[in-house]
Amino acid sequence: MRRTGVIRLLAGWMLALACLAALPALAATAGVDAKGTTSSALSSLPSRVLPGEAQGVSDAVRAIVLLTLLSLGPALVISMTAFIRIVIVLAMLRHAFGMPETPPTPVLVSLGLFMTAFVMMPAAEVINHDAVQPFLDRQIGVREFVDRSTPPLKTFMLKQVREDDVKLMYELSHKPVPEDKNDVGLFQLIPAFMLNELRVAFQIGFVILLPFLLIDLVISSVLLALGMLMVPPATIALPLKILMFVLIDGWSLVLRGLLGSFR
Repeated sequence: MRRTGVIRLLAGWMLALACLAALPALAATAGVDAKGTTSSALSSLPSRVLPGEAQGVSDAVRAIVLLTLLSLGPALVISMTAFIRIVIVLAMLRHAFGMPETPPTPVLVSLGLFMTAFVMMPAAEVINHDAVQPFLDRQIGVREFVDRSTPPLKTFMLKQVREDDVKLMYELSHKPVPEDKNDVGLFQLIPAFMLNELRVAFQIGFVILLPFLLIDLVISSVLLALGMLMVPPATIALPLKILMFVLIDGWSLVLRGLLGSFR
């Protein structure tokens, strides 16, 4: 079933491309002037690309690029932004309470997206000014759009990543490490950045888990000393964890620390 769905999607894309490419030719074939002469008279003209046809192909290419970016948007957000670190820390915080389903996953993902937008706002403004707006205004092509939108993201990732992670990725790809960090390729930089984000997220999560672990140990020791072996420690520890977290304004502290961890 999944393979059939992929085949249908590819067939739909090919059909859409064929239709978009054929629109100018169909319009030229169907054109009739005021005297009733058909467009067959255009056959006497020299063989060249008509302006309308070039414009139609350009519009088709731009539409395909925009649809491709929209389809690859989630992957780009996950792999090239601050979303990885933020959402992992929030998920570990949820497990520290002992409530795997509270807050719900859509809530954490939405909060992570907003925090990611705050962190990536400078890079997003540069990309919008230098790449997105000129591309929409037909001032630059697809290749120049890609060349202009890559440097801000690359600069952000280079600030976060460690040299050891970059060397590891070049070692795994069997390529020499460049001397200048600006020459690092995206194929090696993106996995190195993701590896660094996972490392930092687990470090922050470990620090967050320690106070909750201490509460669990204290509650377990008290219940054991009182001989209340049948009472689950999580039943008593959960309200105390929530109370402590609310009293210290834990959500604000976690988010402030997360945003402050980015360079």
